[in-house]
Amino acid sequence: MKDFESLQISIENRVGHIEFNRPEKMNSMTRAFWRELPEAVRLIEQDTEVRVIVISAKGKHFCSGMDLEVFQTIGAGEGVTPSRASADLREMILELQDTATALETIRIPVLAAVQGACIGGALAFLTACDMRYCTSDAFFSIEEINIGMTCDVGTLERLPHILSDSHLREWVFTGNKLAAGQAKEWGLVNNVYDDQQQMLVEVMKIAANIATKSPLALHGCKVSMNYNRDHTVAAGLEQIATWNAGMLDQGDILKAIQARQEKAVADFASLEAPRRR
Repeated sequence: MKDFESLQISIENRVGHIEFNRPEKMNSMTRAFWRELPEAVRLIEQDTEVRVIVISAKGKHFCSGMDLEVFQTIGAGEGVTPSRASADLREMILELQDTATALETIRIPVLAAVQGACIGGALAFLTACDMRYCTSDAFFSIEEINIGMTCDVGTLERLPHILSDSHLREWVFTGNKLAAGQAKEWGLVNNVYDDQQQMLVEVMKIAANIATKSPLALHGCKVSMNYNRDHTVAAGLEQIATWNAGMLDQGDILKAIQARQEKAVADFASLEAPRRR
């Protein structure tokens, strides 16, 4: 695995681990970060033995949001007309959106483990993860409203599928911090842990459990759940009927049943490396 400027990557027991690695800067998201995160996700996905990804961060805080250097590049360039600067800004926003979307479209589950602050743009990729966990000292902030802008990297697009409308609107319009307990009550996180060490131990246990499942079944579940979120029940039923008609693997089913009878862990064949990225 290559070296990254803002991330540290490891793979163990079929679990890929991405750690934000700028603790001295509260893991703020530089231009390098936005470029490196989707690259790291896709590199891990190329390792066909990996069945699940855990995202965490070094230091006291998960992520303090967008680094100021990113804002300083907006509209940069001598002699650039306002319309061309706007076109360039649109391209930059779409590029940043792709970072979060990479977590959503990767075919394996992604788990996030949050401690301390999770601010602004960090929520965009957090909401693109399949499951989220945090420590008791964690807090979440849609900070954009407090600096006079509308968040545009995915937070407002994905949170309506996670939180109730009234809770979301209160949070977005006030710019208040959402504490760990409230985040669990509202459904943003699955569970809250006393500290980061305990959280990572427990989240890795969940990841290890997921890693024992058929990778084809995991892929199918993620595709179907994402599809169902964006479509009607009737369309979802049609989609899964077509998926299983083509991709139901009798061998995996027999392995799973046999392993259960023998109280063992099934050894499923890996998927081929993805071709479209």
